[in-house]
Amino acid sequence: MEGKLAALPLLLAMPAVIGMAACHRTRADQQWPPAVQPVANDSPPLTPDAALKTFYMPPGYSLELVASEPMIVDPIWMDIDPDGRIWVIEMRGFMPTAEERNTTRDPVCRVVVLEDDDDDGRMDRSTVFLDELVLPRSLKVLDRGVLIAEPPNLWLVTDTTGDLHGDTRELVRDDFGRLEGNPEHNANGLLWGLDNWIYTSEHDGQFQFKNGELQHHETVRRGQWGVTMDDVGRIYRNWNEQPAFVDLVPGRYYARNPNLVRTRGSYEMLMEPEEMTVWPVRPTRGVNRGYREGTLRADGTLITYVSAGTPTVYRGDRLPRELYGNLFVTEPAGNLVHRLILVEEDGDLRAKNAYQRGEFLASTDERFRPVNLFSAPDGTLYVVDMYRGIVQEGQYQTDYLRNYIKAGKLDVPLGLGRIYRVVHESTRRDHKPALSKASPAKLVELLAHPNGWWRDTAQRLLVERGETSVVAALKQNALSAPDRRTRLHALWTLDGLEAIDVPTVRRALVDQSPHVRAAAIRLAERWLGEPDHPLHGAVLDRLDDGEATVRRQLAASLGTLPGRVREASLVTALERFGDDPVAVDAAISGLAGRELGVLETLLGASRTQSVDDPIMMLAAAVVRSGERAAVERVLQWADQEDLAMGHRAALVRGVEAASDVARSDRPGKPKPATAPNGMTAPAVDPPALTPEEEKRFAAGQQVYENLCIACHRADGRGQPNVAPTLIGSKWVVGPAGLAVRIILNGKEGQWMMPPLQSLSDDQVAAALTYVRRSWGHRASPVNPAFVKRVRAASADRARPWTEEELARLPQSGH
Repeated sequence: MEGKLAALPLLLAMPAVIGMAACHRTRADQQWPPAVQPVANDSPPLTPDAALKTFYMPPGYSLELVASEPMIVDPIWMDIDPDGRIWVIEMRGFMPTAEERNTTRDPVCRVVVLEDDDDDGRMDRSTVFLDELVLPRSLKVLDRGVLIAEPPNLWLVTDTTGDLHGDTRELVRDDFGRLEGNPEHNANGLLWGLDNWIYTSEHDGQFQFKNGELQHHETVRRGQWGVTMDDVGRIYRNWNEQPAFVDLVPGRYYARNPNLVRTRGSYEMLMEPEEMTVWPVRPTRGVNRGYREGTLRADGTLITYVSAGTPTVYRGDRLPRELYGNLFVTEPAGNLVHRLILVEEDGDLRAKNAYQRGEFLASTDERFRPVNLFSAPDGTLYVVDMYRGIVQEGQYQTDYLRNYIKAGKLDVPLGLGRIYRVVHESTRRDHKPALSKASPAKLVELLAHPNGWWRDTAQRLLVERGETSVVAALKQNALSAPDRRTRLHALWTLDGLEAIDVPTVRRALVDQSPHVRAAAIRLAERWLGEPDHPLHGAVLDRLDDGEATVRRQLAASLGTLPGRVREASLVTALERFGDDPVAVDAAISGLAGRELGVLETLLGASRTQSVDDPIMMLAAAVVRSGERAAVERVLQWADQEDLAMGHRAALVRGVEAASDVARSDRPGKPKPATAPNGMTAPAVDPPALTPEEEKRFAAGQQVYENLCIACHRADGRGQPNVAPTLIGSKWVVGPAGLAVRIILNGKEGQWMMPPLQSLSDDQVAAALTYVRRSWGHRASPVNPAFVKRVRAASADRARPWTEEELARLPQSGH
């Protein structure tokens, strides 16, 4: 320690790059963009110092080691508290061997707290905050405790003695994910958003503190692993094979209307499939479908994403300005972190690759597994490395991957893990924060900090603590701060303190920033439900706003107006914004049960082409509702010759769009199916399920909820860009032998299905009985003996089926 202190004045006098070199960090002499590097057949574990030499980054960038084993083990998630301590989830139960379904539900996982005593950037101590956990997925440090997601439980854990040990647990929810759910598809997230909502991923709800209680509100389920936001509060998530989606309109609006067939504006894909390329620096043959043509290049490197996760918007201030606001994505199967540049134009966003051929961070070490990122208070970007050979959960492993793991001995050793910091030679990291004791006035000042972590944390602390003493200062910032980010934070802090008022909102509605105006519309919702409130006029004035961001939020918020005012306002919005599908769907989300009346008004008052899309989606919502008289009215309009041809075509398209979901969800109780031409096909009741089949149906529902619901949703409708609808699918209601083969061996093609050979014959039969008799399906149930025969007939099958192969199989029997 003495030598370290004696050298400190000299280090401070040196250029930043020399000062950083004192830390454990990556080499600076690698070629970039690099060629694919030759590697040995085996991938032995490397020490942290040796691993640092395997990384390739753009010139000027490098990594520093923040923490490593034995201080942390199998890290998957991190958060940083107001005083700079790092809270880490250790998922020690994940895949201790390469065997199928080997992830253990034993209580062996932990939450640990890392501390840097001397602020040198390296963690010095690790304290176990909570242990004996079963596969925890995420956490969020709050002023009142720590939210810990341990599906199906969401806990609020408090340290009552100040020793960094969790002393009390309060159960917040017992339906936050599923105990038996696959760890790759279970609830996570817990991001405190700009609007003071706590956002999730792989869960159909979000949270908000009200009156000291954490309240749960329904929303649409989106994403897979991780959630992030940008400076204006837009929420980003992603999926295994697709790196970037954004909510242009908050997702909770779409949960208002169960009749919605389309939800544009929620989970908008930011890239085209052909743009989703990655460039590993080593052959990556150890990916789940490495045998499949189109997965790997000729040099053995991964072509596109197969395990994208934890999207993170960098909002720090100690890396070059060009990175600010960029979206970073982990790809652990490719041993890399990808950088995307977000481009905004007229309210729309798209993501483009930062480099034509190259990655922001890539390693030749096959055991480098970046599974999380964090935009940190020191202004840099942190990388959480699970550092292990196996990252594909056993239930979805192909035989190809399992054999690769065993041949390379990638299943051992266990118990490793690292956290790195991205640095640049031109800057130095910021000091460790100490905000737990900061005064309210200081926290208000920090709402103007250039680093998003400081702004977010200051806002959250003010809201959690109910610091109403600073309301006057917040109002001043909301209206006159030069930076729109500060104005936004001030507005939402006022809202969180229940101190927002009409004059402040009225002025924010005409702010020069469209994002502030959009926020003001949302803030006005607390008064929009009141008849004849003075704010109605100021909000409706935004119908003339030229910015798509404002128009879309307005379309969503008008759904909070009372009764007839709502319908009239939304008719106007649909007429004016009818060529914007995001605004259309946001508007219809506020019309649950009122779609037919608005549709009739549009048909009667307008012949313009711009309302064809609203007509189509309103018609779809009516059909989705299943109200027979309303559906028949729509079909009559479609045949009405004095209507514009475009409108009639839009009506038919709407009926067709809803045709696969306008059915009952009760097994064995089908509705008559109504065709677009008005013809009604009589429903044929299938044979009733026997008592044994009823039990199998119930067991199948449990299998579905544990394994299938994350992709295909509870209603079987699937998710855009993720999984197809099961309703009416030929693979579901067609020959049972085909469905059994798909479950056992998987399917490739437009929609891929992983193999689930680990399921027993009873489980496969139960799951298929459930989906073949749900959502109006009338297909025959499946029994375990049949599954056993099909399993035996395809026992030698080592790869998923293609659609062409399935089509050539016998269409009856097995």
